Amino acid sequence: MAITLFGLILIVWFGNFSHSVGDIERRSVNNDLFNEIENLKRRVQELEHGQKVYPEVAFLNVKDRKRILITGGAGFVGSHLVDRLMMEGHEVTVVDNFFTGRKRNVEHWIGHENFELLNHDVINPLFIEVDQVYHLASPASPPNYMYNPVKTIKTNTIGTNNMLGLTKRVRGRLLLASTSEVYGDPEIHPQNEDYWGHVNPIGPRACYDEGKRVAETMCYAYHRQDGTEIRVARIFNTFGPRMHLNDGRVVSNFILQSLQDKPITIYGEGKQTRSFQYVSDLVDGLIRLMNSNYSMPVNIGNPDEYTIGDFAKIIKGLVGM
Repeated sequence: MAITLFGLILIVWFGNFSHSVGDIERRSVNNDLFNEIENLKRRVQELEHGQKVYPEVAFLNVKDRKRILITGGAGFVGSHLVDRLMMEGHEVTVVDNFFTGRKRNVEHWIGHENFELLNHDVINPLFIEVDQVYHLASPASPPNYMYNPVKTIKTNTIGTNNMLGLTKRVRGRLLLASTSEVYGDPEIHPQNEDYWGHVNPIGPRACYDEGKRVAETMCYAYHRQDGTEIRVARIFNTFGPRMHLNDGRVVSNFILQSLQDKPITIYGEGKQTRSFQYVSDLVDGLIRLMNSNYSMPVNIGNPDEYTIGDFAKIIKGLVGM
């Protein structure tokens, strides 16, 4: 009888103990869940009331501040141009169809009062009020512009015509980002701006080469017929941050192959020469040309040339593979 009574006492005691442990565990779980919910609420409130931090920009008065349109402004060169003009205090509108451009290249400006991003294809008309137009819209690397050659031609002809029409209407100034490819397969080295080039009009690269040549012709037709202010920059090889690794150009190819510890692909003996400019130097040149009084074509590049073989050795040495 005593044993049975003792057993009942133990059962009741353990039952109460297990309930107490269960209550403690439930309270612990509930507290953890409560704390997590409170943390989430606090983070949501911070996001709702917090402000995005932008790079510090200069202040320009109305007289000096320009309204600037950059077509292809989410691309490699265009995004660096956006950064520079925003930092100088101008109002910048970027137009891009994101064929090769990337929103992340300009996302640090999204929401800023001086910045606007439009998802728009320049082969369609655009009606906005601006003071200057930097017309950079066009795929620029061989794999990209040969992917859809008809689209490349349209961008450089119809798109350029639309931007020139806009510039004429607002009585602004347009800078065309042309290319050294207008010289084609040149028979003289180096090429100066008076050289007319040596271009195959039906080759696989003609969609880009001839597209840019027509774009230049169109600029000067508007200039002569309507007095439209134009600037033409013939851009040579450029490298820097935000390049596409797979864009098929020499710098990105060599860097990618070096990082992957693969043999660098060199055609021929590597004695052919190239010049390479850093993107910030190109941006300097574009802005200075736009704000100059010179309206004839200008080559923008690096006068110092290296052989492809030497350049490959430099890349290998810097990567350290």
